[in-house]
Amino acid sequence: MKPEDRYHRFVRWSDEDQCYIGYCPDLYFGGVCHSEQEESTYTELCAIVRDEIAHRLAKGETLPEPAVRATRDLDLAVA
Repeated sequence: MKPEDRYHRFVRWSDEDQCYIGYCPDLYFGGVCHSEQEESTYTELCAIVRDEIAHRLAKGETLPEPAVRATRDLDLAVA
């Protein structure tokens, strides 16, 4: 399994912002990208997560343990 596959990523529509926002709560607080298209938001989010993990590993950092579970924690992560 690739390191990025361990982290939950999701895209959610924001009525307030009128766009889709991408989240990866185990690596970032809040949204990290946005777009008017759901698919492009998810594509960008995946690239951001891959880059972040590569950057942390290159610096010798330990990656955080994934904690967010899709069935329980998503509403808490966005709130």
